[in-house]
Amino acid sequence: MLTVIIECRDNEPELAQTLAALVAGAVEGLVKDVIVLDHGSCDGSSQVADAAGCAFLTDWDIQDVVRSARGEWLLMLEPGARPLNGWVDAVAEYVALNEAPARFAGSRNHRLPFHKRILRRRPTLEEGLLVSKRQARALVRPGMRLDQLASGVAARQLGAELVPAWAVRALRQKAGA
Repeated sequence: MLTVIIECRDNEPELAQTLAALVAGAVEGLVKDVIVLDHGSCDGSSQVADAAGCAFLTDWDIQDVVRSARGEWLLMLEPGARPLNGWVDAVAEYVALNEAPARFAGSRNHRLPFHKRILRRRPTLEEGLLVSKRQARALVRPGMRLDQLASGVAARQLGAELVPAWAVRALRQKAGA
C-alpha cells in the first residue's frame, strides 16, 4: 500500500529514529517497502537501513525510484522525522478515502517560537508528503531530489502529527552538550 522514501547523507542516528517509528506501519501491513536514497554517506547509514530491511541506494535516479516503488502511495520523509502514535490508522484511512496529496500536522510539543516560525523558510518535507504513485510519476523529473519533487505540491493535512527532523537533531545536540 505505501512506500516510504527517505534521502540521507550521514544521518545514521536520524535515520534509525525514523525507521523505528515506521515499524508499526510495517507490522500493520501499511508499509510495503522503505527506500533510502543516499548522497555519499560515510557513517553507518547503510548498516541501519540494511538492519531495518530497507533498500539503500547509492546510485539512483528519482524517476526509476518512483517507478519501482511497490506501494501505490509514497510517503516522503526527512531523516529524523517521526510520525507519532495513530499515524498508521490516519494514513490508512486517508489513502482509502482520498486522492489528493497530504502532509502530517506538526507536533504540538515540538514547535519553534513564533518569531522563528515567521522568519525562517520551512523545509519542503518538514511535515512529510504523502502522494499517490501516479501523481508522483507525473511530477518527477530526472535529477530531482525529494524536496524538489515535494515543493509546490498543494496538500491536505493528515489527522496525525509528525515530530520534525529539526526537533530530533536539536534534542540530540542538547543531549550531547
